Amino acid sequence: MAKVIKREQEVVVISGAHRGKRGKVLEVKAGEKILVEGVNLVTKYERKTQDNPDGGSVEKEAPLHYSNVMLAEKYDAKKK
Repeated sequence: MAKVIKREQEVVVISGAHRGKRGKVLEVKAGEKILVEGVNLVTKYERKTQDNPDGGSVEKEAPLHYSNVMLAEKYDAKKK
């Protein structure tokens, strides 16, 4: 049975370097990847543009594989 993870659901990371962190799903990408708010942050460097005249570094979420997360309600029920 495949997991069904949708936008706006709360999930918990169950494996990897960010294990135990919770967050809301921002986006579900093709290829079984998801973006979770505040989890797996990476630093990207932006060049100067009219929209961003200073340029500089920005922290953004990087995608995680869906098998590394679990719905928060299932996680909490399993913990009890």
